[in-house]
Amino acid sequence: MVIPVHDVNPVRRTPWVTYALIVANVVVFLATPGVTGSVTGGGSLAQLCHLEAFTQHYALVPRELIHGRLPSLVPTGATGVGVQGPGCVLGPPTYQKSPVLSVLTSMFLHGSWLHLLGNMLFLFIFGNNVEDRMGRVRFLLFYVVCGYVAGYGFALLDADSSQPLIGASGAIAGVLGAYLVLYPRARVWVLVPFLIFLPLRLPAWIVLGFWFLLQAFYSAGEGVSDAGTVAYTAHVFGFVAGMLLALPLRPGTPPPPEPRGLLFGRRARTGW
Repeated sequence: MVIPVHDVNPVRRTPWVTYALIVANVVVFLATPGVTGSVTGGGSLAQLCHLEAFTQHYALVPRELIHGRLPSLVPTGATGVGVQGPGCVLGPPTYQKSPVLSVLTSMFLHGSWLHLLGNMLFLFIFGNNVEDRMGRVRFLLFYVVCGYVAGYGFALLDADSSQPLIGASGAIAGVLGAYLVLYPRARVWVLVPFLIFLPLRLPAWIVLGFWFLLQAFYSAGEGVSDAGTVAYTAHVFGFVAGMLLALPLRPGTPPPPEPRGLLFGRRARTGW
């Protein structure tokens, strides 16, 4: 998988909404109970139980969203000792959870620094130009709508699952889809792992098209022995939603500047 680091596509105004979304995601991550222990791998049982309770409260759970069935027992955040040893205590929920609202709150939850930073990197590189083209208010609405499409799409295909879904990647996939529609010829600097990290400057349609094909491939269960904790299906739904919503804006979108020099290697010239 290529790692994008910069796009050759200047903006006309400061992307404040993109920056605000990044800050909000980082703040929520740092404020998540027990997240420090989960990141370092040295967390106590109490920290992990607090994290599990917090996630259950605010994450999207397909069974809750599609069937409206809230669990009678949830992690309370407390620890106890049962017949199988120490563990997290379950009890009746002490809060009122809105499954529909949980789609929104789940967009700001992340399970690790790698999960968070990977999502924020893509949002930082590609979100500014999409926001610049749409305008701040429309971009914020667009971001939320793509996140909801991704969340509902994932839940509909696994409606009986009680596994929480967290992360901004569904909404950010929508941003990538819109960027592909609006700026397919923009040049993107990427790092390609080939013995070493090889820097290349490639058209956006190659970078983002390849990314989408991988997500579609993995969402079909191909190429991976287990989907694990990555919601590839949500990425596919979000990406397609972003493309469709951006199509009306494609006419009149100014093309990105044509870079000089080679498209790869040290001789390529850019302005960053």
